[in-house]
Amino acid sequence: MHDEELFEKRFTADAWYLVYSKPKQEERAWWNLDRQGFRCFLPFARFQRRRQRRYQTVTEPMFPRYLFIRLAAGAEDWSPIRSTTGVSKMVRFGTWPARVPDELVEAIRERTQNGFCDLSPDPIQPGERVRVIDGPFAAYEGIFRATRGDERAMILLDVSGRHTNLTVSQHQLERA
Repeated sequence: MHDEELFEKRFTADAWYLVYSKPKQEERAWWNLDRQGFRCFLPFARFQRRRQRRYQTVTEPMFPRYLFIRLAAGAEDWSPIRSTTGVSKMVRFGTWPARVPDELVEAIRERTQNGFCDLSPDPIQPGERVRVIDGPFAAYEGIFRATRGDERAMILLDVSGRHTNLTVSQHQLERA
């Protein structure tokens, strides 16, 4: 079989493929591909990142430098993709573009709301064991008791054989 025949046989239906963008240019690539009429999907993730002893909610592409593109094999001209601003190349396995299973893309789409997926950990519940990760009580383990406002938490620590209630920043705790 010739390469063209094999290509047509393998890529005859609409499918999702991967585009590899230039560094930090996923959104630019998505926007430019969208303007050209390509159907793209760029999921974002929200999560907590520690910066200067404080935690901030950060939003970044879920898969840095990658975005999904829906293409109809044989019906669309794929050549403009690689010259689109923000795009580095199409991801390939050998000479074939990397096809992404529809089920995988749909599973990611189902877990996102308006293109965003919240990857922040679930809040710690009363009764769970926690470890203090910062401050004078770092490495101590205790029991999470309750939250105090948006940023504070009360925990029960065993310090020198005595149970002591301690209020700390929620960001100083992790599950033990």
